[in-house]
Amino acid sequence: MNHELDWFYKSGRWKDCRRAYMKQVGGLCEVCLSQGLVEPAVIVHHKIHLSPVNVNDTRISLSPDNLIALCKKHHAAEHPELYKGRDKRWIVAPSGKVLAKDSPPVTN
Repeated sequence: MNHELDWFYKSGRWKDCRRAYMKQVGGLCEVCLSQGLVEPAVIVHHKIHLSPVNVNDTRISLSPDNLIALCKKHHAAEHPELYKGRDKRWIVAPSGKVLAKDSPPVTN
């Protein structure tokens, strides 16, 4: 995350927007749902990534049209730079679930 934007992500406006959006989509990862999978979303992601230049444009920072609810796996795909090196601790089961590498083997 861009530390220059911490103030935005801590703001009541963002927290209210994020909460309302997550409720609107039922708290599920929208990418997984489009693939017929049901996984909880862990983050509301900006499709057009926020920057110090566009953060004050509410059509980008607070519009539902620019948001998507994602699970950890799909957020990592959007921001590999944030998860670099962390992937060594996680595996993706055939079901699409992200599991710790030391989890018991998955048979389904």
